[in-house]
Amino acid sequence: MLFKKSFTEQTINAVQIGNGTVAFQGVTLNVHCFVLDGVLIDTGSKSLGKEFTPFFKQQEIDQVVITHYHEDHTGCAAFLQIEQNLSVYMSDVMLDYCTTKPNYPLYRKLFWGKRSPFQAKAIGKTFSSRNATWDVIETPGHSIDHLAFLNRATGQLFSGDLYIQKKTKVALREESIPTIMESLRKVLTYDFEDVFCSHAGYLKQGRLALQNKLDYLVDLQENVIKLYEDGLSARQISTTLFTRKYPIILFSAGEWDSLHIITSIIQEHIKNTLSVK
Repeated sequence: MLFKKSFTEQTINAVQIGNGTVAFQGVTLNVHCFVLDGVLIDTGSKSLGKEFTPFFKQQEIDQVVITHYHEDHTGCAAFLQIEQNLSVYMSDVMLDYCTTKPNYPLYRKLFWGKRSPFQAKAIGKTFSSRNATWDVIETPGHSIDHLAFLNRATGQLFSGDLYIQKKTKVALREESIPTIMESLRKVLTYDFEDVFCSHAGYLKQGRLALQNKLDYLVDLQENVIKLYEDGLSARQISTTLFTRKYPIILFSAGEWDSLHIITSIIQEHIKNTLSVK
């Protein structure tokens, strides 16, 4: 199978950015890594190791921090730990999982490669770099261990997969839209402007972008709940609100689907309704 790969580098506001892309049969996926003040945020995928390695080697990296355990963010962690003798830090929630060979669907292995085991350390609530203290912000929803990192000195937020895009059209089966909304509200209480997203890259008006995403999800949640209370099923609501069938739905055999957005909202609504009674 012919997978097309590409890699670009740029520097924005002192942040060194590497962006790797994998494309196959109409599906294009990308992932960014960022370096600031000796800190590498995320490690890219194993499948893009040859593309990311020169980028890593030309940086002055003191430590590696991981936003979450997914293989497109941890794929080169073992290489950095073994070959460059770097310490890796992440949430304690998935530490044990990362020490073993992961089990995830074939399409993800084809796109992102087979992530090698690595030994990470629990990151804590804050950490220090050469010239700054960083806040570690728990932002679950996309994954149970998801973190965002805020450099207090520069006011730059590294948001992992919290944003991705303004209008969420498909979601992973494990994602919770209501939890993502709470995480967005949480980060918006911090003082920042620049945002660096692991897939969208640099968000010029970062705070506004996160607020716009939250506003979109609030409206979406209201629409889903109204249709549910009108008697529509989750699948009927999904086809009503999301008329397009995105290639990733078929390619992932439904692990990514618009339906997961609807079900996570309905499940939270039912739970909240029962708790009131």
